[in-house]
Amino acid sequence: MPRPQDTRPRHTQIAAELRAQIISGDLAPGTQLPSTAQLMATYDAANATIQRALGALKDEGFLDSRVGKGVYVRDQPALTISAAAYIAPGHITYQLLSVEKTRPPADAAAILGLGDTETAVLRQRLLLRDGEPVELSYSYYPSDIATGTALAHPAKIPGGAPQILTDLGLPQRHFTDHITARAATTTEITLLDLPATVPVIRQLRVIHTNNDRPVEASILIKGAHRYQLRYTDNIE
Repeated sequence: MPRPQDTRPRHTQIAAELRAQIISGDLAPGTQLPSTAQLMATYDAANATIQRALGALKDEGFLDSRVGKGVYVRDQPALTISAAAYIAPGHITYQLLSVEKTRPPADAAAILGLGDTETAVLRQRLLLRDGEPVELSYSYYPSDIATGTALAHPAKIPGGAPQILTDLGLPQRHFTDHITARAATTTEITLLDLPATVPVIRQLRVIHTNNDRPVEASILIKGAHRYQLRYTDNIE
């Protein structure tokens, strides 16, 4: 079987090569990139092609131009998300975008055990790290749990949803993550201020209470170019 060919535009291929070197640390933060002439020779590409590749990486936050000095790798390491946390540590604030009763996406509805016509309360938030949008959060709670509680009110919750669930006798006991990557939607590009070519990480986190009952399904959307996921487990 013949190997598939990379049919992407040449500037996209070059940007991918440089991006891989930055993410791996081979091009470390603060490193000056080779000159345009050197990059043209290395990649056998025209000046305009090199500039388009560098422009894409600047838009993604990987590179920074310094007048009269050249192009450098930005001192902006990937944000690490541990398995136990929703998002990388830092100064996190959030905007509550909406609270409504709706039908969750099919995978979340199935995991929550909702019937064909059952709904959930959705709390949609935009999380910001040091003022920069970094995550869209869609948290679904079965209507039979959330209706009549602060979860269904269009306001921030002191102590957060975990406190409300605990007060209802439904403490959070464990969670399962389902992680995929895909192209960003228009809404995600707009709200997260993403370059159009950047994919997103879709993290479906299901939280269970006693007796393994699911009480929350949160869909967390992040720009894939900024994050790495870190998981640690014992080997038995």
